[in-house]
Amino acid sequence: MFIHDDFLLQGPTARMLYHEHAATMPIIDYHCHLSPKMIADDHRFRSITELWLDEDHYKWRAMRANGVPERLITGDGSDWEKFEAWAATMPYALRNPLYHWTHLELKTCFGITEVLNPESARRIYDRCNELLAQPEYSARGLMRRYGVEVVCTTDDPIDSLEYHQQIADSRFESKVLPAWRPDRAMEVTDPCVWHQYVDTLAQLAGIATDTYDGWLQALECRQEFFANHGCTVADHGLGAFFYAPCKPSRVRDIYNKVYNGAYLEGVEVQQLQTAMLLDLARMNARRGWVQQFHFGPLRNVRTTLFMELGANIGVDTIGSPSQAEPMARFLDCLDQEGLLTKTILYNINPADTEMVAAMVANFQDGSMPGKIQYGSGWWFLDQKEGMERQMNALSLQGLLSRFVGMLTDSRSFVSYPRHEYFRRILCNLIGADVDGGLIPQEELPRVCQMIEDISYNNAKRYFGF
Repeated sequence: MFIHDDFLLQGPTARMLYHEHAATMPIIDYHCHLSPKMIADDHRFRSITELWLDEDHYKWRAMRANGVPERLITGDGSDWEKFEAWAATMPYALRNPLYHWTHLELKTCFGITEVLNPESARRIYDRCNELLAQPEYSARGLMRRYGVEVVCTTDDPIDSLEYHQQIADSRFESKVLPAWRPDRAMEVTDPCVWHQYVDTLAQLAGIATDTYDGWLQALECRQEFFANHGCTVADHGLGAFFYAPCKPSRVRDIYNKVYNGAYLEGVEVQQLQTAMLLDLARMNARRGWVQQFHFGPLRNVRTTLFMELGANIGVDTIGSPSQAEPMARFLDCLDQEGLLTKTILYNINPADTEMVAAMVANFQDGSMPGKIQYGSGWWFLDQKEGMERQMNALSLQGLLSRFVGMLTDSRSFVSYPRHEYFRRILCNLIGADVDGGLIPQEELPRVCQMIEDISYNNAKRYFGF
C-alpha cells in the first residue's frame, strides 16, 4: 500500500508523535479560498471532476506540462474525459507534491488505496462518484469528515457576506468566518477599473470616495461590517513589499489624480500604495486583528491564457524582487507608532526563506509568544522540501514551538489532507532529532506538547477562535 499508516514517518518517535498527538487534533484552516456559497448551500458535487479539477490550478499546470489540451483542463471536455486526462498525468507526476496529495485525498476521503493511473482511472472515477452521491459527501459533510473546527475564507470589502450569515444562522458546527482582503481597493494602476471599484465601495458604505480620507473612511465602515460578521483576520496579497513614504498632502494629490482618471507614474503608484497599506495595517491594529502578508508572486505572465480564462488559472510564477529593506522599513514604521498588530509573513520565493525567518525575530515585542509569525510554506513552497526548509529556518532564527502551523490556501473541499501531510512532515522532522540525540529523551513530554501546539493549539490561541 502506497499511503500506509506510517507514510513519511521514518522512525519510532516520529510515528509516536504523529499517531498519538498530531493525528488527533482538529483543523483550524485560517486561510483558504473555499466558496462560502457552497458551504451555505451544502453543495452536492456532480462528480469527482467537479470536486477535484474544476478549481485546481495546481493540477492544471501539471496537465499542461504533460501535453493535455486545454479542452480537457478548463474547456468543454466531459467530466470523465478530464478525469481520464488527470489520471494519465499521474504516472508522470512522480516527485511532484500533487502525487502525494492526490493519493492522500483518495485514501482519507474515499478510502481508496489503489494508485491512480490510466488502468485504475475508471474504477476510481466510478467509486468516487458513487460515494459523492451520498449525503455525507456534501460540502459540509466533507468538512465534518476532516474534523474542521474553523475556516477563514478570503473576502473582498464589498462582499455582502450573505452566505456567511446564512451559515451562522444554520448553526453549522464548523465556524466559517470571513477574512478581510482589500487588495482591489489598492489596485490603482488601472484608473478605470479601480474607479468602478471605489464607486461600489462608496455606495455600500454610504461615504463618498472622491478623496483619500473618504476612501479610508469607507473602508473603515466596511471593516466594521466585517467585524460584526465575526471577522478577526486580514489578508494582503502583494507582488512585492514596497515602502515609499511621502507627505500626507502628496498622498492626497496622487489620490485625486488617479480618481480623476489619470494614469500614475511608477513612483506615484508606490507612494500611494505605501500610504494605503500603512493605513490598512493601522486599521487592523486598532481592531486587534491578525494581519497576513502573502508576497512575491508575479501574476498572469502568460497573456494568451489570461485573456481567454482570466486570473487564477495557473499562469503565475515566482517573482524575485528584493524584499528585505522595504519589508523592514514598513514593519518598523508601524512598530514605531505602536500599531504593529499580530502579523504573519509568507514568502513565495525560496531565496527569501532565511531572510523572512530572521525578519520576524526583529519585531517580537514580548507582549505575547510569537506575535510576529513566519507563515507556513506557501504556494510554490507548499510541499515537503518547502515546509521542511521553512521549519528549519524558523528553528534556527526563532522558536518553532510558537509556530501557528498549517493552512490549505485552497479552493477544494478535499484539500484538508494538506494538514495531515504537514503534520507527518513535522513529526518526522522532530522525531528524527529525538532519535538522533539532538533533542534529549527527557524532553519528550515537551516535544509531544510542541507537536500538539503547532498542529492546533497555537493557532487557536493566536487567532482567539
